[in-house]
Amino acid sequence: MPHLSRRSFASGLLGGSLVGGGLIGGGLPPVLAATPGTSSAKPVSVTPLAQIKIGRFTVTALTNGYADMPYTFFPGRSPEQVEQAAAAQHTARPSGVRFLFNQYLVEDGERRILIDAGPAGSIGQTGSLPQALGALGLQRDQIDAVIVTHMDKDHMGGLIVDGKNNYPKAELYVDRRDVRHWSDPANANGAPDFLQPSFRMAQDVVRLYPKLQAIDGEREIVRGVSIVDLTGHTPGHIGVRIEDGGQSLIMVSDMVFPVVHPGATDVAFLFEQDRAAAQAMRDRFFPRAASEGALIAATHMPFPGLGRIVSDRGQLRWQVADWALQL
Repeated sequence: MPHLSRRSFASGLLGGSLVGGGLIGGGLPPVLAATPGTSSAKPVSVTPLAQIKIGRFTVTALTNGYADMPYTFFPGRSPEQVEQAAAAQHTARPSGVRFLFNQYLVEDGERRILIDAGPAGSIGQTGSLPQALGALGLQRDQIDAVIVTHMDKDHMGGLIVDGKNNYPKAELYVDRRDVRHWSDPANANGAPDFLQPSFRMAQDVVRLYPKLQAIDGEREIVRGVSIVDLTGHTPGHIGVRIEDGGQSLIMVSDMVFPVVHPGATDVAFLFEQDRAAAQAMRDRFFPRAASEGALIAATHMPFPGLGRIVSDRGQLRWQVADWALQL
């Protein structure tokens, strides 16, 4: 594998050799997910935790639940075409394309860093992150930092519960461009109704998190955990690279969606803020990830969201990363 510079995909380059370690699935009880609009819960029928070692880091995938996105939510293809693609992959549902909500906990024995806080019941059958952390014996006040990949409600909703800071001891990292965009009343006034909850949440996050750090560009949060610029989906959409001991993993957030990606970079998603920029980023990211065998974590892919983009007879497809149920 050729050596690559440490610049990001945003400039066409991927830092380091992205070959991950072995995965370990946890034999833990089912996680509970809140039913929308109620305080009741029901079991989520997926393995609740999966862990991967990246050098000194343990990265744990935490299930937060799921929601089905209507086939009309994918500009660039007709609803019928999206449904046909889902049927060809044996994943078609009457209610649309199933999106999982995978959050990732990064630990090195000194710090616990959570990547995204999930939707917290604001959409679909979600709200399981506290129970998933509890399965690890953790409370929210034991999280040292939260990196928010972007300020859509399904990535930051869990930061606030009942009008209060939900991670009181955590430093919060958000790209400055997203903070500026989502906290601007002028942008909110011109936005469609379905984006208004994200604008309201963003204002609450800025107000309730005094330790919020609005970050500019790529930087290292702690040794081995760094920000990757993946702008497009939102103005400050970022990824997170975990790298140590010759191993690496990139959490790419909303760069990859099930059914439509990675096979078609021109298929967008309703919530994307700049579709042209998002497509341009996919056009650079997907082929390079395939050529390097990059190990990827993606928020909305089937749990635990770990896989690779591979080239198969000239077509790009998602390949689930191998993992074994062992302790």
